Amino acid sequence: MEFLYEYGLFLAKVATFVVAVAVVIGLIAGAALSKPRPKKGQLQFTDISAQYRRQTAELQQHLMEKKQFKKWRKEQAETAEQQKPRLFVVDFNGSMDAREAEALREEVTAILAVADKTDEVLLRLESGGGVVHGYGLAASQLDRLRKGGISLTVAVDKVAASGGYMMACIGNQIIAAPFAIVGSIGVIAQLPNFNKLLKKSHVDFEQFTAGEYKRTVTLFGENTEKGRQKFQQELEQTHQLFKQFVRDHRPQLDIDAVATGEHWFGYQALPLQLVDVIQTSDDYMQQQLSQRRLFQVRYQLKKGIAEKVGMGSANIVSQWWQKLMQNSWLR
Repeated sequence: MEFLYEYGLFLAKVATFVVAVAVVIGLIAGAALSKPRPKKGQLQFTDISAQYRRQTAELQQHLMEKKQFKKWRKEQAETAEQQKPRLFVVDFNGSMDAREAEALREEVTAILAVADKTDEVLLRLESGGGVVHGYGLAASQLDRLRKGGISLTVAVDKVAASGGYMMACIGNQIIAAPFAIVGSIGVIAQLPNFNKLLKKSHVDFEQFTAGEYKRTVTLFGENTEKGRQKFQQELEQTHQLFKQFVRDHRPQLDIDAVATGEHWFGYQALPLQLVDVIQTSDDYMQQQLSQRRLFQVRYQLKKGIAEKVGMGSANIVSQWWQKLMQNSWLR
């Protein structure tokens, strides 16, 4: 009985603490959300070349004798003083809705404000694709660089498929790791239909539209063959636009051969001309160090109070829970 009493008391403590924290977070988040404000962020610039020089110097200091190291360091300092073109490094790790395009817009705008025709941009791209309009906008941001006369290299270390490849094909050149996934030039749409379940439960679903094709297929209504055909037609039209977009930016491709919705690994994509070079982004950056100064450009959104409190409270709850579990285990 004593064990059950202690166990019940333990559960009551946990429940009370979790509910209290949830209420506080809810109140703060509600107050923050009740006054919507535009999200603001800041641009961050990191001198990658300087970081690389520091790392190299630390290693050389351990490998060389003192006189050799001084001589080497003097030579490096003289080389560093020479003015070189710049390589701006940008990262894009895309989600389904391509919301990262907002940060990409700011990064591209900043680069265009300072870059000249001798500079270059390296986009380290990772995305399996997502919504058409989101990735269309992201690709348009990259196209601003091309129109501004700035050379763009796109590096795919892991995956650039579907909408990700839509972005990649903007580049003057595409480099890919040997087993990076590229391609998937196709369009997909899928949705469940609960109409039979609703009928079985004697639930009516009514939908009112103006315009014959305002809604072609639906989650809850009974889909018609005519609606399905129209929806398929819309998918085909989107696919044709996608193919034309890729063809315009990579005319060397046999678009009908690669726009089947399939994806390929880097090794396979090279002979198909989906990519230009088999190389990782790390190799490319190291290769450029002797010719260019490397800077990473990143637009970081500032977190609101609700996000800060939410994340902080979640960490507190997690730590407290682990401590309670540890104490109960020791008992």
